[in-house]
Amino acid sequence: MKTVTNKRGLFLTLEGAEGVGKSTNIAFITQYLEQRGIEYVLTREPGGTQLAERIRDLLLAVHEESMSGLTELLLVFAARAQHLDKVIEPALGAGKWVVCDRFTDATFAYQGAGRGLSVETIGQLQSLVQGELRPDLTLILDLDPEIGLERASNRGQLDRFEREQQSFFRHVRQGYLDIAQAEPKRCKVIDASKGLEEVKLDLLAALELGLSRIT
Repeated sequence: MKTVTNKRGLFLTLEGAEGVGKSTNIAFITQYLEQRGIEYVLTREPGGTQLAERIRDLLLAVHEESMSGLTELLLVFAARAQHLDKVIEPALGAGKWVVCDRFTDATFAYQGAGRGLSVETIGQLQSLVQGELRPDLTLILDLDPEIGLERASNRGQLDRFEREQQSFFRHVRQGYLDIAQAEPKRCKVIDASKGLEEVKLDLLAALELGLSRIT
């Protein structure tokens, strides 16, 4: 692969609720980058480092004691702070591109729109943890929550989030769509209800259009 050393790398994120096909489509995105000789780091949130993955386990596990929304939010940003310090910022500074499975848009969608937590509070934590860092391009896979949850249930045992009601995921979906509407230059919505090959074509078009504007 060609290593980019003369400038900061680009930060790409893939977003979407449960069952939208992020894993499959991230593989397609990384293949796209490899074909163009672009060095990248593939990572995910919550997680991305050994410590952040342990926080991820806490967030996804089903506990006897219920987790408050604020506890959940603070854990998400604690994992993000570690992830940024150890993985994302060093990679971008070295000129590598970062491809991340979810980032702060997920926090606004899940903890904000889904849990009903204050957008202002999330914004304050975003500023504290990230400073001015924002993704350069965000691809949002959009799907009816009923279909997404059916797909997720076919994967096996459900985690704590996947056990939420459809009403929660309807709010999450709307949260993502609201973000895309507010930031159309950064965010591209992909209809994930289409067949896989059609989704790939839409992803390719969104990637090429988005990257043409920022590279």
